[in-house]
Amino acid sequence: MSRVGVIGGGAWGTALACLARRAGSEVMLWAREPEVVASINTVHVNEVFLPGIALDSRIRATADMAEALEVDMVLLVCPAQAQRAVATAMAPHLPADTPVAICAKGLERGTNKLMSEVLAEVLPQAEPMVLSGPSFAADVARGLPTAVTLAARNREHALDVAAGLAGPTFRPYAGDDLIGAQIGGAVKNVLAIACGIVDGRGLGDSARASLTTRAFAELVRFGRAFGARTETLTGLSGLGDLILTCSSLQSRNMSLGFALGQGRTMDEILGERRSVSEGVYTAAVVTELARDRGIEMPIAEAVHQIVDGHSSIDTVIEALLNRPLKAEHL
Repeated sequence: MSRVGVIGGGAWGTALACLARRAGSEVMLWAREPEVVASINTVHVNEVFLPGIALDSRIRATADMAEALEVDMVLLVCPAQAQRAVATAMAPHLPADTPVAICAKGLERGTNKLMSEVLAEVLPQAEPMVLSGPSFAADVARGLPTAVTLAARNREHALDVAAGLAGPTFRPYAGDDLIGAQIGGAVKNVLAIACGIVDGRGLGDSARASLTTRAFAELVRFGRAFGARTETLTGLSGLGDLILTCSSLQSRNMSLGFALGQGRTMDEILGERRSVSEGVYTAAVVTELARDRGIEMPIAEAVHQIVDGHSSIDTVIEALLNRPLKAEHL
């Protein structure tokens, strides 16, 4: 894959542009913000979303979608709730069978669809893939060791694309479970908000470890109900991503939960951020789908109640702790 298009100029898109360039590809990054395009092209830093990290001068940025898609493969890195609109803008310019790796982690609010389902509707000529796993933008941009999952409909095709992204410090493992790779990343964002609330409230490491473990049980229940494979959910794009996101305030979702736990309001937190915390929007979708299918998701339900303003943190914590006793494994 000698030419890679990165669609999305946020921190993660910029980090993946660094990754692709490090692997030897020509990289064109599309961003909707003129100031991001100018910053990358003139001073070789994304001063808006990833300040302080120097970029290879051969990474080019553009606001022209047609120019950005004169490539061999695409990393689609826009926020989940914007994917439909961005993919629609891509449609007139994307050649048939171009690999498009979905890099956002979420479910579409309003339709309750996976990102691959959205892509199939508006960009049917694309060869869908999913890149997901425990990875912070700053770590990847700096070249720190990272391993992720790259899933495609055909595992051999995933291996071919993975070879074009791999490097000494970046190891993509190939898979063919598109559903599992997406569900792990989407659901863990919701659950990470809960872990952040625990830390923000000062409830202790024991509480966070217990919550993370029970959160993983919810993730597995949810994933298996939608056809995800257990080995995917226990792998990098499921358990691995959950561990990372629930253990560091580098996570936008955990840091949002932390701020909520300290008593700040959603309006205050979101008002000072330019980056997106996907779990805020995915919580309602996960909860609705779980209710419809009879999947027990008390932690995800609690997060939904808090972020949508239906209940207070103290009320939710009390309700979780007073649920009826049950066997750990059913």
